Amino acid sequence: MSSTTFLIRGGIVLPLEGRKVSYDPGSVLVVDGTIAAVGAVEEVAAHPAAATAPVVDGANHVVIPGMHNAHLHSGLLRGTAEGLALFDWLENYVDPAHRALTPEIAKAASYMAYTECLRGGTTSVLDMWRFMEGSAEAATEIGIRATLAPYTADRYDHFESLESNRRLLETHRTAADGRVRSWVGLEHMFYCSPEMFRAAAALAEEFDTGIHTHSSETVWEVQESLSQFGRRPIEEFYNRGILGERTIVAHCVWLDDREVELMARTGTAVTHCPCSNMKIASGPARIDHYRASGMTVGLGTDGEKENNNLDMLGEMKFASLLAKVSTLDPTAADPWDVLDMATRSGAAALGLDDVTGTLEVGKDADIAMVDIGGLHFVPVMHGQHFNAPAHLVFTAHARDVANVWVQGRRLVQDGQVISVDVAAVAAEAQAAAEELFERREALKGNPATPLW
Repeated sequence: MSSTTFLIRGGIVLPLEGRKVSYDPGSVLVVDGTIAAVGAVEEVAAHPAAATAPVVDGANHVVIPGMHNAHLHSGLLRGTAEGLALFDWLENYVDPAHRALTPEIAKAASYMAYTECLRGGTTSVLDMWRFMEGSAEAATEIGIRATLAPYTADRYDHFESLESNRRLLETHRTAADGRVRSWVGLEHMFYCSPEMFRAAAALAEEFDTGIHTHSSETVWEVQESLSQFGRRPIEEFYNRGILGERTIVAHCVWLDDREVELMARTGTAVTHCPCSNMKIASGPARIDHYRASGMTVGLGTDGEKENNNLDMLGEMKFASLLAKVSTLDPTAADPWDVLDMATRSGAAALGLDDVTGTLEVGKDADIAMVDIGGLHFVPVMHGQHFNAPAHLVFTAHARDVANVWVQGRRLVQDGQVISVDVAAVAAEAQAAAEELFERREALKGNPATPLW
């Protein structure tokens, strides 16, 4: 029996395949890394492979698909630039760190970020970062899925270029048995020329891959777009040719109804980042309206510097609470809907929904088990008062994740990441951060010069 064949038996199973379906108790059978059966305990036990599969006890656990962090920045600035408006924060803290970054520091940051994500039940990340060959190495060793979209810009010289993005695509278009993929990244409308956007669209078409960027994060950004281009940001993106079914735009806080219709019509997905949007005081995105309008909405943490953690279970709680308080509607962002954003819709946004994102027969076994045996989950109710979805969204946090598999390979066991030496990852990230800050300090008095 292969190590990627096993039976999770007796937990509360939430397949999250688009319906409010649960199996309580239920089982998930995995054979050679692929889900072979999902359902009630007795039903799954009847499968021919179930009798000889090693058993993982699911009692006091909720079993869900691994989550997709659909907007992440690896980084090492956590807790060091607080209480700042977005563009002050970018120009005076984040951009100088990019100027000081080295490939070695960047790789250490990705090891740290991906390990933290995996520990919390995230099995797939969309990371926008620099020197991403190192990110690919980190994802390959850790075992997580990673979609790599470099920060590219042509109005400053301390970001990646489309030429370096091309080199990444040439070497890592797909790697690690398909777990690692490269996309085209665009930093921001005001960091990239219109010509660069059009060239990025052509590069994505050439390599048959996706595009990732940011937009409409602040009111100022919308006003500046109207001033410079005579169009709102999403309308300008359409004009520059990047909207489409393989594009994900992060944030999208300040979309008007015309932009929502344009996003839905073109099949462009959005990643909602509630913690970041609250911390930087960007505002609340109308996620229920977006979803009702036909937009695919995933969920992301944003980077460690603007969150300050990469806990997708915690992100779900904030997504629901922000929707409720901003609309004064207690029914907004229902737990089932928020769970969908973190799993099925996140996978769909990433173009991975044919292989992951739900617990369905034939899909890869990307699975997380959340321990609900702690005092903070009491009471766990079944039947008429079933409350497992609410517990996952409003009660659980990353520390409650007990086991995680990607493609049937167990990477977290009993709450510990087992694919890498976590202490070594932390120590290397700490040393890299200290070097980064020294290098950034040396740049003071030598500001970046725009290339336009």
